[in-house]
Amino acid sequence: MSIRHAFSAIRHLSSAAKEITVREALNSALDEEMSADPKVFLMGEEVGEYQGAYKISKGLLEKFGPERVLDTPITEAGFAGIGVGAAYYGLRPVVEFMTFNFSMQAIDHIINSAAKSNYMSAGQISVPIVFRGPNGAAAGVGAQHSQCYASWYGSCPGLKVLSPYSSEDARGLLKAAIRDPDPVVFLENELLYGESFPVSAEVLDSSFCLPIGKAKIEREGKDVTITAYSKMVGYALKAAETLAKEGISAEVINLRSIRPLDRSTINTSVRKTNRLVTVEEGFPQHGVGAEICTSVIEESFGYLDAPVERIAGADVPMPYAANLERMAVPQVEDIVRAAKRTCYRSVPLAASA
Repeated sequence: MSIRHAFSAIRHLSSAAKEITVREALNSALDEEMSADPKVFLMGEEVGEYQGAYKISKGLLEKFGPERVLDTPITEAGFAGIGVGAAYYGLRPVVEFMTFNFSMQAIDHIINSAAKSNYMSAGQISVPIVFRGPNGAAAGVGAQHSQCYASWYGSCPGLKVLSPYSSEDARGLLKAAIRDPDPVVFLENELLYGESFPVSAEVLDSSFCLPIGKAKIEREGKDVTITAYSKMVGYALKAAETLAKEGISAEVINLRSIRPLDRSTINTSVRKTNRLVTVEEGFPQHGVGAEICTSVIEESFGYLDAPVERIAGADVPMPYAANLERMAVPQVEDIVRAAKRTCYRSVPLAASA
């Protein structure tokens, strides 16, 4: 390649790449899907006049009006039920929970009314609805506002459960969720809303959509597989950088989809690296990591060169105190230590004393 062509390629790449926040990605996805399909509407607490508690719905009330951007009372069971009923009749509601902790008020509608209707009606009723909002721990919001619902909803047949990490994930997966004929639980992360990620021109195209049920290999490696979703993907990538300095090549998988789970990508990776570390923010018992470990043991046990490792939140309600909160949530160093253990690179405690 000539120097002129090389500079031309660099210029093209730099002009094609752009950084947007996760908040902007979600907002643009909602805007475009509402513009493309008049059956799509948004409802929830403060989504209209206030433009969203986290400003995800900024500008939508002004553009689409109060019939398609509906401010609701503080009654999750009420507006989730109305949303499910609207979906029965062919509309495509997007229901925002100010936090997924409040979805516990609406869990009967999400599971008994939305998830099961297609099966119980022998396919006569489809329920094209999206339940979305921030999931998991924020900062200093205590035990009742810090739970991760990935494994809760991931265990329920009839639901699709998505958990984006980057701006590309947020935009492509939300578009896919809105277009899907089945109920989708869309688990965002409050602490990621303001994070910026580079996106390509393809991602910014209005036709862009990501497939549901397909994980993304964020970083290729050969020594250990690390699976993660949502905010923990960033922690896994930082851990991989630290491990690389010590000669350990980590492959990081961004799950994107909790249900359906991309077992094929996970098992293919483990058959290459022969080691597995799962990372999640939720409780360890019956968690997403437990399901991944079981899948690998069932399908790829003969390829494992070390016991699988699970990194999860502490098995306690989230403490309020900042120092205890940090101890209850996985940190980068926890992932590094687990990866080292699987590679038999841990320093014995006696030697480090």
